[in-house]
Amino acid sequence: MALTKSERRKRIKNRIRKVVSGTEARPRLSVFRSNKEIYAQIVDDVNGKTISAASSRDKDIQSSKGTKTEIAALVGKAVAEKALKAGVDTISFDRGGYLYHGRVKSLAEGAREAGLKF
Repeated sequence: MALTKSERRKRIKNRIRKVVSGTEARPRLSVFRSNKEIYAQIVDDVNGKTISAASSRDKDIQSSKGTKTEIAALVGKAVAEKALKAGVDTISFDRGGYLYHGRVKSLAEGAREAGLKF
C-alpha cells in the first residue's frame, strides 16, 4: 500500500522529532512549508513555549517581491533577529519532514547569516 505525500512527510517528521527537541538552552527552529507560504518558529519543548516566530505572511516580508526561495531567506533572517532579541543564539534545526533543499535550505541559511548558530 502506497503512502500519500503527507503521510510520508509525517512519518519522516516523527523520525526527526525523536532525535531533535528544543530545550531552554538550545531551542528548536521548526519549519512548516505550504505551497504558497513558509513559516518558522523557535520553540522550547521543555516548557512548551514559542520563543519567536516569523512567516512569509508577516507585513514587512509580504510587501517584498521575489521568488519563494528569496522570501524564505527573509523569513529566516526575521526569525533569527527576533530570537537574538529574546536572548537565543544557538538552536537545533527541525526541517519538519521536508528535504533540506530549496526553500527550507534558504530559510536555514538566512537564519545563519543573521547570527543564529546550528
